Amino acid sequence: MISAHNVKKYFGNNKVLDIASFEAREGEIIGFLGLNGAGKTTFMRILTSFLPTTCGDVRVCGYDVAKQSLLVRRHVGYLSEAPPLYPDMVVKDFLRFAARLKDIPARQTPAQVAKALDLCNLNGVASRVIGQLSKGYRQRVAIAQAIINDPKLLILDEPTNGLDPLQILDVRKLIKNLEHKRTVIISTHVLSEIEEFAQRVIIIKQGRIIKDHSLAETPEAAGGAKLFLKLRGKRPDIESALRVMPDAAVTAMTGDDEARAVELDLGKGRESYNELIEALLRTQVQILEIRKPSPKLEDVFIRLTKGPTKEGQSV
Repeated sequence: MISAHNVKKYFGNNKVLDIASFEAREGEIIGFLGLNGAGKTTFMRILTSFLPTTCGDVRVCGYDVAKQSLLVRRHVGYLSEAPPLYPDMVVKDFLRFAARLKDIPARQTPAQVAKALDLCNLNGVASRVIGQLSKGYRQRVAIAQAIINDPKLLILDEPTNGLDPLQILDVRKLIKNLEHKRTVIISTHVLSEIEEFAQRVIIIKQGRIIKDHSLAETPEAAGGAKLFLKLRGKRPDIESALRVMPDAAVTAMTGDDEARAVELDLGKGRESYNELIEALLRTQVQILEIRKPSPKLEDVFIRLTKGPTKEGQSV
């Protein structure tokens, strides 16, 4: 579906993208994360053929975005952060206009407009002027123009930006209904949206991909290694057992001798927690529960994006 290799983008002497490799399969839902200015929007505009690369090869649905941009645009739907709506146009007229821009045959246009209106729950406002609609409905119109051509690739840049809580829920529900049978890329600062929609997350920092993994996976390297224990025993016995892990630090200990909750940051000693279990078993401490939680996406994002990018960091 998407294949990008050795992509670089300069604006003058300023390098804003240095993405060595990126691929996406058909039907995949990918979340793009990064701080402001990381290069997310620039990369999405390259995928839509709105911007050329400085160097590198990018293909969407097998078409070169630089040499076959018209063919690419027939297969792509794009919701930009500031949707290009015409406030003086009627909703259904605007969607007809969007269909013409995307080269949809005239005989198919009425059916495509009706389908977009229905999917985005816009039938009740189809004859209203866009400028008279609430921001939530305007966002629905913007999504409708993005899907008017039944795109194989749907790119959504900050789809819930500036909406109130009820409007956000409506737009999220709409996106959930649209995500099937097409590849979707979502860029947002709302990490809960990425966790709700995406199967895979890509974190971009200073124009480079610094993390790319499936949300279904829980690689320990993605976040800080922690261990949670629920123990029955005296505090001195527990503290004595913990000394077998000199690199670990107790970040929380609550409860009493009957049930004491302990949270450990394993530090560099993440591989030695089996020794801790053995040490606890040698004492009078009873292990009621032990678990290694998966890192939260928010924690991973903060850890990876703070501070300067290391020279030579893999992408």
